Amino acid sequence: MLDELLEARRRKLQAIAALGVDPYGRRFPGVVSNREIRHQAEALSLEPGQTSAGPRLTAAGRIVLLRHMGRLSFLQLRDSHGDLQIGISKRAVPEADWKLLELLDLGDLLGVTGAVGRTKTGEITLWAESLTLLCKCRRPPPEKWHGLQDVDLRYRRRYVDLFANPPVMQTFRRRVAILDAIREYLRELDFLEVETPTLQPIYGGAAARPFTTHHNSLDMELYLRISPELYLKRLLVGGMERVFEISRNFRNEGISPRHNPEFTMLELYQAYGDLSDMMDVTEGIIVRSIDRLGDGLRRPYGDRTLDFTPPFARRTFASLLSEHAGVTLTDGRALRERAASLHLLGRFADAAGRVPDDLAPALLANELFEALVQPGLVQPTFVTEYPAELCPLTRRKPDDPSIALRFELFVAGMELANAYTELNDPDLQRQTLTEQLAGEGDETMRVLDEDFLTALEYGMPPAGGLGIGIDRLVMLLTNAPSIRDVILFPLQRPAAGTEEPPPAPGNIAP
Repeated sequence: MLDELLEARRRKLQAIAALGVDPYGRRFPGVVSNREIRHQAEALSLEPGQTSAGPRLTAAGRIVLLRHMGRLSFLQLRDSHGDLQIGISKRAVPEADWKLLELLDLGDLLGVTGAVGRTKTGEITLWAESLTLLCKCRRPPPEKWHGLQDVDLRYRRRYVDLFANPPVMQTFRRRVAILDAIREYLRELDFLEVETPTLQPIYGGAAARPFTTHHNSLDMELYLRISPELYLKRLLVGGMERVFEISRNFRNEGISPRHNPEFTMLELYQAYGDLSDMMDVTEGIIVRSIDRLGDGLRRPYGDRTLDFTPPFARRTFASLLSEHAGVTLTDGRALRERAASLHLLGRFADAAGRVPDDLAPALLANELFEALVQPGLVQPTFVTEYPAELCPLTRRKPDDPSIALRFELFVAGMELANAYTELNDPDLQRQTLTEQLAGEGDETMRVLDEDFLTALEYGMPPAGGLGIGIDRLVMLLTNAPSIRDVILFPLQRPAAGTEEPPPAPGNIAP
């Protein structure tokens, strides 16, 4: 059936060419968005059945509905701002345009010039005086793209998902609005937006497995960055006192509804600041983003309502661990027994399946936290006072060096933000990185970043640092259940011959 539909469209393509019309269009100036056309029409206060005598307007978009009614036809044009009804009377357009109309299909890109008006039922309509084919759609669009059984096809064919489903387009427009709001807010706080290397000779700034590549001319191994942290801190040394970067980071890890190997991160550093400043900035960024989107600080997420009214709740790591897991940070034996009872020790096993006897209590506590505490952190909550062993780049609490001056922000059971009072003692930094270097596994640094340590010896001001996962923030603020819903082209497994089924007859679903 699909082959027959493709062949029918090919025949129409040939018929259009026979009319002397280029089926792939040309420059089409003067286009006004559908939103602006509707706005102008509403400002005219037209009565039902009335057409404006004012200036002619030009629209362009994809045909998503097409109805022929003898000598009168109606179609819906969809652009990135929404739909607009087009009315076409045989007596109002040139004969060649009417012949072209008879060869149009759903999905074709069309330009229309005419006068705005309202139908007898009151619907805003652009009454066509001329038609211009801008591109023939060779493949029939699906009637209900979201209704396909293979949801992965929506992500693979995002170019169809966007025009077939207006809410998807709206999600990505809102993502842009969130990023604009973040940049605006940070500029108001005197932060400079900078760019740091994506290809790095030494990866660092997070515990993650990197992607590796090779530079042929220099014959050197390089890594896609897992974090811009160490380069941004070099800028603090250089005198850039407030810096931020919205960057693509890459971590060679699993894929899930909350993880994509390529993701967007906001990372910023503020000289002469600390953890409390980062809490203020985090709340400010989220509130500004919500203000830009509208609809208030209480927002739906799945079957829950999230309340982003500041100040967010603040809880210590130890108190939450005790409350939800029934163990303390200092009781190594109890931590191990609790982790073993939940089958959480497997990730520490060697090739023979043996788990070391001397696992650091902090590592066990972190496993328990992720399993038992994190899922219950639904409302925005700053978790503070992490074990220092988990945070090699973080300043220690002055009266208790076993505690790091760090917080993580959790919302709906997801980690959304991570912040530190930064470590700027070069000797202590060398010590902690050396200890990290001695660890095992693909997430461990391979060599010390001597240049970063040299930079610290020149003097880095005391500072607060913050990272926010942009994709997760957009998920939460747009009520998206999967990270793939807010990334235009998420990484997918090979398609293995996946093909969409033939479309059902009818119009594209609104």
